[in-house]
Amino acid sequence: MKKILKGFLLVFIASLLVISVQASNEFSWYCKRTKDHSQPLLDSNLEVIDKYGVIWIDKSHSRMDEEKVVYLTFDAGYENGNVEKILDILDSENVRGSFFVLENILLKNHDLISKMIDGGHMVLNHTAKHKNMARIASKEEFQSELRALEEIYEREYGATMPKIYRPPEGKFNENNLKWASELGYKTVMWSFAYADWDNGRQMSPERAKEKIISNLHNGEIMLLHPTSSTNAKIMRDLIKELKEKGFRFGTIDELC
Repeated sequence: MKKILKGFLLVFIASLLVISVQASNEFSWYCKRTKDHSQPLLDSNLEVIDKYGVIWIDKSHSRMDEEKVVYLTFDAGYENGNVEKILDILDSENVRGSFFVLENILLKNHDLISKMIDGGHMVLNHTAKHKNMARIASKEEFQSELRALEEIYEREYGATMPKIYRPPEGKFNENNLKWASELGYKTVMWSFAYADWDNGRQMSPERAKEKIISNLHNGEIMLLHPTSSTNAKIMRDLIKELKEKGFRFGTIDELC
């Protein structure tokens, strides 16, 4: 009997270890692009997100022959002149964006962040230090990284940051998704992005705009980096073309 109990115990411990390893496996977010402006597909390797209500696309607007909506989201860690240029264009075109920010830009660019707030844009959580969240070992450390940014926002701007979070570089594990959900956060990814983050290797405006438009789909959550000089150059034309195609511009809180 003791041998049987010991065997069950060993199997139980092994199963817990497997679950623990699986939950800590690192994922890098991506989605499969499709043709004909249909919504991209979720890779089967990333289906774990469905367990935790991760937002990456607006599935309620899936066809191009119904009301069309696109969500402009921006990951902003610092200002180099282009963030304000893009913000000015959004304001002049009466378009609201969702800005996922780091502590650096909150602390160093008060006028810019205040302008976002006053303009009705969303200022959201991209973590304080842009860490790889998949390598965080505990729920307490995970919460601390998000809460640190919220506290800066509350102190510097007298406002409460919505509990909407995007992991830096789209890196995460299942524990991150579980902890975020338990702490009341919505994790937000994207359904389109392109290589715009390297300021030393910017795509030409013509090529960038063609890539964005050719992958356009209804319910799209578009990720752009507002530090990109190319994005600053094409933003007004891009917004006007999307309007001409019948798109309205939503903000992430509509999906949360």
